[in-house]
Order: sequence, then C-alpha cells, then structure tokens
Amino acid sequence: MALALLVPMTVKEIVKDKIARFKFYKDGELWYETEDGFEFPIPIADTGTGLFKAEDNAIRYMRWIRKHLGERAEWEKERQAHARNVPGHPK
Repeated sequence: MALALLVPMTVKEIVKDKIARFKFYKDGELWYETEDGFEFPIPIADTGTGLFKAEDNAIRYMRWIRKHLGERAEWEKERQAHARNVPGHPK
C-alpha cells in the first residue's frame, strides 16, 4: 500500500523536490502519481493548450494536487459521517 494512503500529507510535502509521473488516461482525466505514491487527476478540460509531460516536477501540478487533497478530505468527512450511522460502529 502506498505511503500516501496511510499518512495524511500536505501539498508542500507532496511537491517539494518530487517528480510526478503520468500513469494513465481514463474518462477524460490524465492520472499522475508522485514519487511517494500520491495519485491525482487532471481533467482534460483543464489542460487547454498546455504541455503535460510523462514526467515533470510535481510542483508544476500543485493546482490539481491541492484540489484532489481537498476532495479526499471531503470524502473522509462523508465516510466518517456515514460510519456514525452504521449499527455497532463506535460513535
């Protein structure tokens, strides 16, 4: 399991002196992964006329990394809220 899934990270920790590598394209999104295993999407609609390399400094992708971190935080809040409604789950 990737480290990024186990430990919450800040944008700075994810991008500082790190490389992001293209992984795959699916459903209108380019998916990249940083050296520490953090995966994030870049919607094709956001790419405009930009050049997206197979490998580049992660800091160039900070906009999308920050956005995905925010989405993950929201997912975690929702997960915790739903877990409180599950019988037998500690409240």
